[in-house]
Amino acid sequence: QVQLVESGGGLVQAGGSLRLSCAASGRTFSSGVMGWFRQAPGKEREFVAAFNWNSGGIYVADSVKGRFTISRDNAKNTVSLQMNRLKPEDTAVYYCAAYYGSVILTTGARYNYWGQGTQVTVSS
Repeated sequence: QVQLVESGGGLVQAGGSLRLSCAASGRTFSSGVMGWFRQAPGKEREFVAAFNWNSGGIYVADSVKGRFTISRDNAKNTVSLQMNRLKPEDTAVYYCAAYYGSVILTTGARYNYWGQGTQVTVSS
């Protein structure tokens, strides 16, 4: 079993930065995919970015490409999402998610493990 715990959300002004972290525990996540999704009020859940622990591959959604960066910390079994030049439309609950597989998928239904979510609010 894998437990995911997010941290780092908060309130920031437009143009600012936040860094989210997702720590995996319960089972070493040395393989598989860990990523981030977000869901704004009244909207569907949206894929943001993911990291493939097997290959080191990264996939970032077009909506945040160039502003958001995903990275990993092997020693801490953690994946981080650095969010720069934030916009009000980035406001959402951000969820860390993971599954054991060899290919990065952007469909949330394929992810088996989810964190509790962390709120990110960007004021204009």
